[in-house]
Amino acid sequence: MTQQRTDGAAPADTARAYLEALRGRLASDGCEVTASAWRDCPVVIGSRSDRRARWFGTKVELFVFAAAAPAVDEASMAQFTGWAMDYAKSIRSGLAGARNAAMVLPAMVSGAVQPAARTWVAADARILGTSVIGRPLTVETAGSGVSRVTMYRGKVMYGGMFTGHVMDKAKLYFT
Repeated sequence: MTQQRTDGAAPADTARAYLEALRGRLASDGCEVTASAWRDCPVVIGSRSDRRARWFGTKVELFVFAAAAPAVDEASMAQFTGWAMDYAKSIRSGLAGARNAAMVLPAMVSGAVQPAARTWVAADARILGTSVIGRPLTVETAGSGVSRVTMYRGKVMYGGMFTGHVMDKAKLYFT
């Protein structure tokens, strides 16, 4: 027996509506917001830079990539994360190194997220070189809202001083 939605909202429409709401949350937080596509999936891209005294003057660039997809599995999540981290590395404004870090939140939004994809994103952060750190997310949409957001919430060796900041931004953006 196939389970069907009873709320009338198509999964793709719900994911796209989520992206539009995310676009608004990013803009209201001062992010520069653009759009792109990954494998025919619409992608919202948000970016911002922050520098704080408690980070010893280090600048962190935060990049958010969110794609609406019909379904999310472990392989598509890994491929999207790699694409997002490479993209962020190519557009970051500061020099890579000890005084500049790039934090990436690659999120796939869908009404059909497989458990293996949730397990993969919750397992650990992903690191590209020593200054691009990704915390992939899955966002499961159901009906008129979000039913589950999954991500790695632990510390990382590189960029650990930014963990609280990144987690606060993730909470703000992915509600």
